[in-house]
Amino acid sequence: MKTALLQITSSDDPAENLNMVRAMMAEAAGQGAQFILTPEVTNCVSTSTTRQREVLQHEEDDITLAGLREEAARLGVWLLIGSLGIKTHDTDGRFANRCFMIDPQGQVVARYDKIHMFDVQVSESETFRESKNYRPGEKAVIAETDFGKVGLTICYDIRFPHLHAALAQAGARILTVPAAFSPVTGAAHWESLLRARAIETGCWVLAPAQTGEHPKTRGKTRYTHGHSMVVAPWGEVLIDAGTDPGIHIFDLDDSSVTEARRRVPSLTHVRPFDRP
Repeated sequence: MKTALLQITSSDDPAENLNMVRAMMAEAAGQGAQFILTPEVTNCVSTSTTRQREVLQHEEDDITLAGLREEAARLGVWLLIGSLGIKTHDTDGRFANRCFMIDPQGQVVARYDKIHMFDVQVSESETFRESKNYRPGEKAVIAETDFGKVGLTICYDIRFPHLHAALAQAGARILTVPAAFSPVTGAAHWESLLRARAIETGCWVLAPAQTGEHPKTRGKTRYTHGHSMVVAPWGEVLIDAGTDPGIHIFDLDDSSVTEARRRVPSLTHVRPFDRP
């Protein structure tokens, strides 16, 4: 099945980002893509809480979700919206970082809220406290599609092998890792982590990413690593998208999962053990 990763540079204007992604989806579908994936925070990349409160919306009102559902239905494609920043009704006012799987009729078939929050100081000048504005999810999610079971994760989740193992053990043959990765940690760890999760699970790992310097109306400038990747179940990197925005199409072949797991059936060798 032809599959397309969209590598984009979202601004802090959801309407502008929606128009960009719809155009890229149409182009990808025109090249034969039947499954299209977008990165984390497709609708808005911003370091300003004030700006986020101005432009983010509740799921039922979100223009990006509505517009991309409409586009998926118009094109007749499966769509993974890597994530959207979504307002919640939580009393503390925090947002959700929520992924959506959309079917070719434009219906939401699965939702996943990012579990692991990126609360780190990666350098003297670069500190992130994702949990300040986003509440963590609590449940791992598999999306049922007509091309197999897809395990949903987001960005920082890639550092937690047990999540991906649980998804694979529950039947996932594809793992998605939409991201807005830091350039510092991306250069050091991104490829290694993606390849490790593929090798450990015998799954395809599909990682559409934000890239470059993100336009803003307020707040500090945000930069992301880019390098959207496709890693095959045996661990080969089939696509490294570099740092330019663009569309990257490849053939997703389920038989590769079967072959990798035949050669090293580690998922069937898992044993319980007592923790130290």
